[in-house]
Amino acid sequence: MPETPPPGAEPLDPAPAPRVLLAGGGTAGHVNPLLATAAALREPALGGRREAGILVLGTAEGLEADLVPEAGFDMAVVPRVPMPRRPTGDLFMLPRRLSRAVGAAAEAIEALDAQVVVGFGGYVSTPAYLAARRAGVPVVIHEQNARPGLANRLGASWAAAVALTFASTPLRSSKGRTEVTGLPLRPAIGELVARLAEPDGAAAARRAGAAALGLDPQAPTVLITGGSLGAQHLNEVLAAALPSLSPDLQVLHLTGRDKDGPVRAAVEAAVAEGAAADLAERYHVLDYLVAMEQAYACADGVICRSGAGTVAELTALGLPALYVPLPIGNGEQRLNAADVVAAGGGRLVADARLTAADVLDFTALLTRPDERGAMAAAAASTGVRDGARRLADLIRTVAREGSPSPRRKA
Repeated sequence: MPETPPPGAEPLDPAPAPRVLLAGGGTAGHVNPLLATAAALREPALGGRREAGILVLGTAEGLEADLVPEAGFDMAVVPRVPMPRRPTGDLFMLPRRLSRAVGAAAEAIEALDAQVVVGFGGYVSTPAYLAARRAGVPVVIHEQNARPGLANRLGASWAAAVALTFASTPLRSSKGRTEVTGLPLRPAIGELVARLAEPDGAAAARRAGAAALGLDPQAPTVLITGGSLGAQHLNEVLAAALPSLSPDLQVLHLTGRDKDGPVRAAVEAAVAEGAAADLAERYHVLDYLVAMEQAYACADGVICRSGAGTVAELTALGLPALYVPLPIGNGEQRLNAADVVAAGGGRLVADARLTAADVLDFTALLTRPDERGAMAAAAASTGVRDGARRLADLIRTVAREGSPSPRRKA
């Protein structure tokens, strides 16, 4: 006879709490979605269970070594195994290094008795995928970029499920399901997204953000950011645009650590050379800001790079953007912005081609409410606001369905 809860108690959930190994690390781009997913798996409001078994697989060198314990999750360490992209001496060391890493991942799977292994790409995911396959544990892959990485392309050939941030990403599970879940958002951004959906929530968030940053909540505002390290060329182009910025526009420029001096000097020089006298009052310069949710709450548009996290956050918030992809890597930043640009929610200009005219044209649009509103709606149409819940739901589904093959000792 099935067990029934006592009167007044919450209904019993017949499904046991899942046991999930989350593999990822190295950069904030891999760690932040992982932590947001871990939190969602334990959050009852998102269908999670507080007693869910969560173990993170990461390296001792990456950001996860600090961020995971700070978030309250346990972490097992796996040796870092870079995948050589061209023949070097490291190529001959790869089999031994990879074997050790797969062994460490296998120990973590066995220690947790994991029902599912979830990978977010990067160095940690390859050994996790291989160990899971050997142990008969199903794999869920989350690919955050529009151009999938090597580890996730490998794992997709046997993954139970592949989750995508962008619908246009050319990655599919060969033997399982593929879903667009969006990117699990950082908790502070997720909270801002929820607040904006409340009556008067956007106005209240804007007032609070403006008060924290010393901004005018009534003025059309453009946020300029190149990330924590900044974007030197972006800063230089903005300096050239200073004399011609709309007098109605307010600017919050996050220059990157220790890069604020030249921008402050450029503002002073523009005023001295005849720019609007109040330019220095309207142009706010910071080198870095931890609480990006405050800046987003005040912004009417953004000039920025197009990393997956940035694009996902801006589209979830419905913020128009002028995207200037980072001019290195394999071109994934350009592709990350492709969907929102195609929808009319953003513009894209290559870093080498960015001019003051591009900046002035975009910022002028932000002072025209009808055009700005249309662009914001287009950006929001491509955004996913509940990526953490969607990915957690997919993980729980795979865990319930069980292994595609009998479990074997790793």
